Amino acid sequence: MTDIQPTVAFVDDDDELRNANRQTLELAGFNVAPFADAMSALRFLTPDFPGIVVTDVRMPHMDGFELFRRLGAVDPDLPVILITGHGDIEMAVEAMHQGAYDFIAKPFAAERLVQSIGRALEKRRLVIENRQLRLALESSEEAMPLLGQTPVMQNLRKTLRHVANADVDVLIAGETGTGKDVAAGLLHEWSRRKQGNFVALNCGALPDTVIESELFGHEAGAFTGAQKKRVGRIEYASGGTLFLDEIESMPLATQVKLLRVLETREVAPLGTNEHRSVDLRVVAAAKVDLGSPEQRANFREDLFYRLNVVTVSIPPLRERKDDIPLLFTHFLNRAAARFKSEPPEFTTAIRSRLMEHDWPGNVRELAHFAERMALGLHDVSDVKPSQATNPKSLPETMEKYEAKLIRDALAANQGDVRTTIEALGIPRKTFYDKLQRHGIDRSDYVKRKSEA
Repeated sequence: MTDIQPTVAFVDDDDELRNANRQTLELAGFNVAPFADAMSALRFLTPDFPGIVVTDVRMPHMDGFELFRRLGAVDPDLPVILITGHGDIEMAVEAMHQGAYDFIAKPFAAERLVQSIGRALEKRRLVIENRQLRLALESSEEAMPLLGQTPVMQNLRKTLRHVANADVDVLIAGETGTGKDVAAGLLHEWSRRKQGNFVALNCGALPDTVIESELFGHEAGAFTGAQKKRVGRIEYASGGTLFLDEIESMPLATQVKLLRVLETREVAPLGTNEHRSVDLRVVAAAKVDLGSPEQRANFREDLFYRLNVVTVSIPPLRERKDDIPLLFTHFLNRAAARFKSEPPEFTTAIRSRLMEHDWPGNVRELAHFAERMALGLHDVSDVKPSQATNPKSLPETMEKYEAKLIRDALAANQGDVRTTIEALGIPRKTFYDKLQRHGIDRSDYVKRKSEA
């Protein structure tokens, strides 16, 4: 999701009505940006504006329809709600035909507007999240590409291309760090579903109490804390691809519900008996052999066979060692460019150390090792093979240094979030994610009034 608070851009040339609606929407919990004319709104709105637009139709200079058309050229996925006092049915039909999110005729109940805005913001949240996910996927492909000239990698890429358009559920097997997420992304990008959403969920990263709501969605009031309706990942992936990573970690109760979705291609959000059809393709990934009863543990056998229409196995790095020099050179050059340094010479000593190590962390470990080399933190010729490729050295070093920078910035800015993230140069969401990962409590750095 976007790091910026979702906003309702409200456009109306009537000062009294604009202010009254702004107050109504703010009381409903929305962040409102009011505009007295369409041109002011156009200057404010950007292609990735994390919100929606509500505009009156009858306005001087530029009316609401022209604003709607111009916004469509900037961002066709931006929800626009049109308001008119004339109740023109033909106008409403034409607006909806052209892609308007909703059309509300005056006079209208405040609840009607609030509900429409709530649904539109939810749609916009999913659009923005999907865009960010696509960017993350592109970054993931760059970070862990399925590079390699060994026969096994050539066959893997050929298999992925062949399976991509088969439109069947796929199970990806492979050890940690082999690039299962990249393979899933390629299955989507190389398929006829590439115009749809690629929706990913790590089953091992969410608590049992959250995963069902994330997958199936929920209605407002479905459970304590469910104040708003939420579209689940399954429904949002309709027409595209749902990627379930670490599926072996999925709770048993959720497995039962997922099996039913796969069999019926219908989903029922929590808090409703309504079943909604979904055009779904599931790509699941597991780092254990789900075909083995010993490794499968608590994973349902019937769900395994339902997912196992096609299985794609990604080999560990130790089984394709001839690809290691190519991968290492790629990662080394990329790291050197990022750190603005010259890549060290690829010597015989480096090559021998690369080929002697088993790389239990696979491609991810190799990429980290290349980064250490680019930073000058390792001279492979001066250490033993077992020490040369310690996968913990760079992450541990960088994690400690990152945590220190964050603590120093918080202390310097007395815990103020805005000035701290400006000093660090990172997005707000990234900042909070790092606080949680490093176990940093921002309140420890806030200057108390009694201390002032």
